[in-house]
Amino acid sequence: MEDVLLNKKLQQITAVILHKKEELAEQKRHYHFYNHDVYVQLVPWRIKLINIYAESISSDEELTFQILEKWGMEVANVLINLQLPLDIALEEISYYRNIIGEIITEEAKKEKFSFDLFSKVISRYDLVVDKAVHWVSKSYMKDYADKIQSAQYAIDELSIPVVRITKEIGVIPLVGEIDTHRAQILLENALKQGDAYKLRWLIIDLSAVPIIDTMVADQLFKVITALKLIGIDGVLSGICPEISLTMVQLGIKSNDIVTFNSLYGALDYTNFRIQ
Repeated sequence: MEDVLLNKKLQQITAVILHKKEELAEQKRHYHFYNHDVYVQLVPWRIKLINIYAESISSDEELTFQILEKWGMEVANVLINLQLPLDIALEEISYYRNIIGEIITEEAKKEKFSFDLFSKVISRYDLVVDKAVHWVSKSYMKDYADKIQSAQYAIDELSIPVVRITKEIGVIPLVGEIDTHRAQILLENALKQGDAYKLRWLIIDLSAVPIIDTMVADQLFKVITALKLIGIDGVLSGICPEISLTMVQLGIKSNDIVTFNSLYGALDYTNFRIQ
């Protein structure tokens, strides 16, 4: 009988909060300025948060946590898409922790909760709020990292393009220093785009590459070898005197790789070989 009575009291607190959810969601408009588009996006998940907080008082704990996890992912996605900082979500969570905590306290007083019962209810509520912080933070950082990685991949793709010059000749104009990461992108792009374009020749132009060391030279030769395996002949152009001298001093051997000091020379050579 006591359990039934307690559950009824907890459901009453839930009902009070749910009755005020629209008011609570709108109330925060007066505390912070958001432009209209951001405000429209924030209100739905703000209402969901209030719902979760309210239901957590009288619902199963594990079910509440599952709902919170899904909510956290939705919030993180909204923030990332709107390019908003994580601080906004954390501040919202904290704000409603306090507001709803006050409602719980007032209702507990009305129902004359014992200190132990009130402590149990408020502790469970605090755990729910802590879980909200956890899931939003975790989801946000994952989405943010994924977006950065996706953007970096797009930048890498654009920084090492395969430019189709003729039906059977392509050029990769390299600009800047080549590290291990860019060398891997170079290899992937050369093979993928070279095969997609059905090229016979692919010129890797080094005219805008300031430094050639052993690692870079080794990676370039690997690209040429890999291209050969899929039926594409590779050529290096833009070998200036400084790069040539560096390669000799480092003991780097070009073996049978065709090299030119200018892109013009490489294009002239490949056009002649196709004819």
